[in-house]
This record gives sequence, C-alpha cells and structure tokens, in this order.
Amino acid sequence: MHRGDGLVVKACILSVSGPTLTAAEARLFATQQPWGVILMGRSCVSRQQVRTLVDDIWQALGRPCLIFIDQEGGRVARLKAPEWPLFPRGRDYADLHARDAEKGLSAAWLGHRLIAAELSSLSIHADCAPVVDLPVAGAHDVIGDRAFGTDPESVAALAGAALKGLAAGGVAGVIKHIPGHGRSMADSHMELPRVTAGDNELASDFDAFARLADAPMAMTAHISYDAFDANVPATLSKIMIQDVIRQRIGFDGLLMTDDLGMKALGGSLGERGHAAIAAGCDVLLHCSGFLSDPDAILAEMTEVAAAAPILSGRALERAERAEAMSTRQEEFDLVEGWQTFKSYFPQMAGAA
Repeated sequence: MHRGDGLVVKACILSVSGPTLTAAEARLFATQQPWGVILMGRSCVSRQQVRTLVDDIWQALGRPCLIFIDQEGGRVARLKAPEWPLFPRGRDYADLHARDAEKGLSAAWLGHRLIAAELSSLSIHADCAPVVDLPVAGAHDVIGDRAFGTDPESVAALAGAALKGLAAGGVAGVIKHIPGHGRSMADSHMELPRVTAGDNELASDFDAFARLADAPMAMTAHISYDAFDANVPATLSKIMIQDVIRQRIGFDGLLMTDDLGMKALGGSLGERGHAAIAAGCDVLLHCSGFLSDPDAILAEMTEVAAAAPILSGRALERAERAEAMSTRQEEFDLVEGWQTFKSYFPQMAGAA
C-alpha cells in the first residue's frame, strides 16, 4: 500500500456509517484523504460486502489505504459468527500459558495468524490488537478478560506472539492502551477514569509496554494518572506522551489516539483532535461508535478530518513502516493451522 507521488494525506483514521459507502462519505474521503479507515461492526455483514466496501473506499480515495478493525477475539470482534470464526479471549490464552507456557505462546501466535488470514482475505491489514493492559483486582471490567494476564512478563510474551502472528499474515498490530488501562475503575467510553496509583505501582504497567516497544503501532489510553499529570487524559498530555510513552517506555512506533468520540475527553471533537496532536499523537482515530444516523456520523468525521494535520515528518515515517507490513505475508497452511489451533481450544466454535 503506497500513496501516489505528491498526494497529501491527513493524519486521521475515519469510519463509515454502515455496510456501504454513501456518496457523501465518498466525497469526504476524496477531499480530506484520511490516512486510514476503520471498519466498525455496523460495516461488517458478509465477506463479499466487506470486500466491496473496501474497494469502494479505495476508489473514493484514489489509492489503497490501510484498513483497520478491532478484532481481538472474545467480546471485542467486529467480524462476528456465523459469518466469521470465533476466536478466544485474551484470558483463554493466559490460562493455557499458565498450564503450559510453550503451548500458550504457540496458541497466541497461531490464533492471531488465523485472524490475519481472515483479515487479509478482506484487504484489512491493521488490527487494533493485542491488549497489553494489566488488570488489577477491583478494576472496571472494560479490560477484564480481554487481557493476557496480570504480570508484565507473561502478558508481553503472549502479546508479542500475537503481534508476530498478525505480522506473518500481513497485518500490522496496534498494542493498547498505552501506558496502561488495567487500573481504571471506570469505562473511558463514558467518563474520564482517574488512576491514583503511584510511580512504583505503575512501573509494572509500563514494563509490559516497554517489552513491546518495537511494535508498529500503539493506541493511547483516555485515562488520567495522578502521579504524572492529574486530570489530563494521557491522550491529551504532553507529559504522558513525551516523558512516559516515548522516553520511559521507549515506544517509537506510530501513536494513534483511542476513539476521539469517547466521553473521557472533554471539549468538541475538533478541540480534542488539536490537543491530541499538540500532545504528541501521530494520528487521530474516530469511530462514532455511539451514533447510528449516517448524517450525524458524517458530521463528526468531517470535524475530525478538519482538525487533522497533514501527515508528515516522523509521523509519516512511522505510518509508512506500518503500511509496509501489509506487503509481507508468509506461507501458511490454513487447514493444518486450524487443526492445531482447535487442539489447543477444543471447546471453540470457530470453523476453518
């Protein structure tokens, strides 16, 4: 996936309102040129429909952009059964890893290699997975069973295997939610969670992400951390992005926001977008996950696109690194892969 020479691309990832691209959305994409497009569940009905939608998006843009999706497995899966296979939760891999570390790592790689096969067949080459958060006792279950466990070493090992499985299938992974969402006592979709843990406690959260600092992309947490920048979401905090994420954790890949429409962030969508870029985010993400009216979704996408700067400099270099992964797909025996994977999770209802 490469942009044409001289084409200006904006630092945002937008979405569409349904299973087909409307004429107004096509005009928005043509004029604003978002770097990527994310497909929500409302846009995923059947394999042929998704392929047609991606073709229409690329036709509107005049280029093949990176298509994103949230396909973690478990409860966060935009491609749903029975049209698509079910995949295990992060906790299922963690449980297997606890019983047999080698099998757990093999399953995490294989499960995400199989997810990559599904995505690549639809021309989707970016997955907002894996979750690298470390949930603590009493935290909100917004992370919960999506996590690969609670200790940084095993979580990073399983998430690293997942990233490699995706990459082997030509899909760039997005680690999330940096610098750590596991201590949140609230759902950032609805309000701004405040983490009161001190530096010593947060060190383990940061450690899990530091072990994966070479990941191609990461998604920020809409959470404030009292120990560093109280009452300011990490997504909008220069301290959290520049001092913690870039320097202390050492992440140098593409940093994208979580959905700008989530209620943890104050102000208008435009204000959120400008603040996130000023804080150090490379790319804005907007999904309109709370809306269903196409006109309202289009209005939000237009506002975010207007706030997004031209993708350039280090942000562009990081974006191109992620794009390049879409062209690298290793040979893989799909039938044998499914047979082995089902031996790890015989209760799984998925089908090859």
